[in-house]
Amino acid sequence: MTRYYPASLALEDRRCVVLGGGPLAAEKMQGLLRAGARVTVIAAQAGPEIRRAAVDGRIALVERDYISGDLQGAWLVIDASGRDDINAACRREAEDRRALLNVADRAQLCDWIAPAIVQRGSLQVAVSTSGESPFLASALRRRLEQDLGEEWEPFVRLVGALRRRLREQGAPMERQEAVYAALLRSDVRRLLRDGEHDRASALAEEIVSKPRQGRVWLVGAGPGEADLLTLAAREALANADVVLHDALVEPSVLALARRGARLVDVGKRAGGRRFPQERINALLLEAAAAGDEVVRLKGGDPFVFARGGEEAAFLAEAGIEVRVIPGVSSATAAPALAGIPLTLRGVASSVAFVTARGAGPEHGDLGRLATNVDTLVVLMALDGLPQVAARLADVLGDAQPAAVVAAAGTRRQQVVRGDLGTIAENCAAAGVAAPATLVIGEVVAAAGASEHRAAAV
Repeated sequence: MTRYYPASLALEDRRCVVLGGGPLAAEKMQGLLRAGARVTVIAAQAGPEIRRAAVDGRIALVERDYISGDLQGAWLVIDASGRDDINAACRREAEDRRALLNVADRAQLCDWIAPAIVQRGSLQVAVSTSGESPFLASALRRRLEQDLGEEWEPFVRLVGALRRRLREQGAPMERQEAVYAALLRSDVRRLLRDGEHDRASALAEEIVSKPRQGRVWLVGAGPGEADLLTLAAREALANADVVLHDALVEPSVLALARRGARLVDVGKRAGGRRFPQERINALLLEAAAAGDEVVRLKGGDPFVFARGGEEAAFLAEAGIEVRVIPGVSSATAAPALAGIPLTLRGVASSVAFVTARGAGPEHGDLGRLATNVDTLVVLMALDGLPQVAARLADVLGDAQPAAVVAAAGTRRQQVVRGDLGTIAENCAAAGVAAPATLVIGEVVAAAGASEHRAAAV
């Protein structure tokens, strides 16, 4: 495979030649025109787009097939003729005249290859597979086009103007980079996307005057692998200076943190090391007060049995800005990934969520709750599972269908089924490990054995 050196070429007022008159040639012509090149198209039969460009005076059109000598003075050549004889002839002339040649879909004849381009004004993102698969390059470009909205064009202009101003003022590079980082993680792009350009400019000016304004994001990491993260969660991780994460957050999620971000494991493990909540609060406050962009990364959703509300209240009282990014809660995701609907027409129309640790003295509260709903979901279910199952069996009967979903949304996902009389024994035999979610109700039996892993979503 040929190895290529990626580069952006300055084509302003340089002579560039396109061979061929079809849609591909027209596409190449337009790309060269956008770069400011002087374009000549050589084609016996030129399509309407090429003819319009010639009539408008934007290109020179030679209405015949390529002949030797046509590349004289050319700096860049694109052969989109699709003809083997022209491919070979222009390859020889390009070598003689030292012109850089690209032959469409003939990587072995190319001096350079054209990447798939995402363009937002001055921002250009090029995707290349070194000629291996133009289709994949185009597919990746389409994905990037979704991520890089039209607001990036005015955002790049705004950042560029501020950069020139800071350089004229002699601002140290450290301060410049702090401003750019703060702009990137701010609401400026959102305001531009919403058409509020004046507010975006005002916010940018505020950031220039004080770029290091720390804040905390309470982010839901979902129940498993990174597949179930929200786009907002991914962006928060990409911009974070510090990430304080739970013990059970998957490595694939942590891998999305910005390179150089400080990762701090503050997880509380049942029966093991405990990280006091007061210490977590202190670390959040310390990092935000120092001007850092802080992500408090929690398994599932930060406001579902995760103390996110406590942390938000503590930080707000201390005057720290807090943003919340909801996550996919294991309370609903674990059953879904095991193929168990929590409600099902004709079977269950109500559902309740509880944790095994918070079920009340001797699980009396758990028993009362179970008799008032059709489906009960118990989080952190391995903590005292035999006692929890026994208490529920007292009120629902041993034969009530039950299932435990362990490591939901990961490659280690494990589903153990049974009833309240056997579920604890079945889990012990299967070697189930935390995290695990217990589901009780007729929906477990009605759902059958269908299982849907996050990796297949």
